[in-house]
Amino acid sequence: MVRVEPHRSQISGDEVEEERSDSELLTASATEPGVFTELYRRHAEDLIRYFARRTLDPEAAAELTAETFAQAFASRSTYRDTGANGVAWIYGVARHQLGRFFRSGRVDRAARRRLGMPERELPSADFERIEDLVDFAPIRGAIAEALETLREDHRHALRLRVIEQRSYPEVARELSCTEDNARQRVSRGLRRLALVLQERGLQPATEPMTEES
Repeated sequence: MVRVEPHRSQISGDEVEEERSDSELLTASATEPGVFTELYRRHAEDLIRYFARRTLDPEAAAELTAETFAQAFASRSTYRDTGANGVAWIYGVARHQLGRFFRSGRVDRAARRRLGMPERELPSADFERIEDLVDFAPIRGAIAEALETLREDHRHALRLRVIEQRSYPEVARELSCTEDNARQRVSRGLRRLALVLQERGLQPATEPMTEES
């Protein structure tokens, strides 16, 4: 999984960090950068799920999660504890990143570049694990219609993977390509598909986001 976390050597102890609230950790991270790691540990999985169900694309979800934590870390000194759950502030950063994604069709990497974070390819196991977080069932009808707007190779890959629910080895055999290439076609197709659905007012995710989600 793409990770965005300070060095653990800066942390004074896991037990101490687990006792602090999200707001306390955010406030402390301004002068103790290492404690930000605990915020990542607590909320990375939920944030990946949040992005996966809205973008449909595992690679985009992983990148948006990384960029959100990078941006939150870079701007942590601006956080002010007003009594609200601290994770709400992180989700505010997440919503901003998601809005930029839907407007531009790509994931911003500015915060990661400023922090000098290397770009990493999403491993196949993580790709499929994140893909499993997306519930395609409620939007299969919309997907079938929106598929017609995609280029042929992406459309064919998505039909096999999403509509027919074939495994990646099967998709690769059908497309006469490697499994990595099949995942890439599916990923690019899903990214474009999410943008098409967004343009049509069909939000991929149906569950409301709460401060704790």
